[in-house]
Amino acid sequence: MGPLAPLMNDQDITDILVNGPSKVYVERMGMIEKTSIQFTSDEEILALIQRIAAYVGRRIDTDSPMADLRLPDGTRVNATVPPASVDGPTISIRRFGRRRLRRVDLVAHGMLSDEMSELLEVAVRARKNILVCGGTGAGKSTLLSAIAEAIPNAERIVTIEDIAELMLDQEHVVRMETRPADIDKTGREITTRDLVVNSLRMRPDRIIVGEVRQGEALDMLQAFNTGHNGSMGTIHANTPRDAISRLETMVLMAGYDLPSRAIREQIVSAISLFVHVRRFEDGVRRLESISEVTGIEGNTPLMQEIFSFRRKGERGVRIAGEFMPTGIVPRFFDELRESGMEPPVHLLQKKIPKPEGAALRR
Repeated sequence: MGPLAPLMNDQDITDILVNGPSKVYVERMGMIEKTSIQFTSDEEILALIQRIAAYVGRRIDTDSPMADLRLPDGTRVNATVPPASVDGPTISIRRFGRRRLRRVDLVAHGMLSDEMSELLEVAVRARKNILVCGGTGAGKSTLLSAIAEAIPNAERIVTIEDIAELMLDQEHVVRMETRPADIDKTGREITTRDLVVNSLRMRPDRIIVGEVRQGEALDMLQAFNTGHNGSMGTIHANTPRDAISRLETMVLMAGYDLPSRAIREQIVSAISLFVHVRRFEDGVRRLESISEVTGIEGNTPLMQEIFSFRRKGERGVRIAGEFMPTGIVPRFFDELRESGMEPPVHLLQKKIPKPEGAALRR
């Protein structure tokens, strides 16, 4: 890794960003900062990129100026060279911890509350389809892996990703990964849509799509609607309602001229919960909302928020706030009762704040 070796050995660093010979940045504890690391020239950066690409059996040059690479330890490397990057070669490295973060770790780090964690566990065991949404670097894949802990070990899981990142505890897991087309056309491109369609022939109990980007959204929704309950995925979106709009757009990217009403009915029928995660200004990633899809009225999908993060100002450099239930009971709790399970209604009880300065009665 050349000059980047000291940064790769620092376990507190999650991202390494090389914009030029003297512009090397890292993300530490959710905040981006510039480092003193320097390359001698663009040629040294290019040599490092080509060395990494050759190590994993790929090639990057002016004919193929972009590459998304995965190192054996799971580290994800994105590299660009001219003419794709105007000012010279760039490197973006996303690092993952040696030990994956579990739900208890995320609760301890303040990403979500115990009540939210337990609700998501109940939803997974009740085989509700869940879509995690959020921005880049918000922690969607980390949260998805943590949510998937609740899947019973006996079930067959098929994961589909651009770059294999998900780490699951279950034994019966089949990991699938996309592949770009070779420059010399010797290898066929394998898209996410190809893998979603193929996964339906693999007798999965649950399908986990690492990230929905394009026309595979249509095949994913159809899979979620045809016996693969309890499946999951992630999508880039700023809010749960934006996620529905993006899904509709991506379904149209499949190349079929479907009416908007039909697409939205598919979405409403396929997705039960939208879990929105966000990286806040203080660098902390928090689960901002858990919303349930309740149906469609006219042409508008209906949603109700079950949990949300309420900001209460700032405490030093950290944002102060609290994870609060809205008091709304999810509709899938009725399904739990019908199946003989007792839904955990106690998780949804709002905490009554004690009045400040109240005198104790004798």
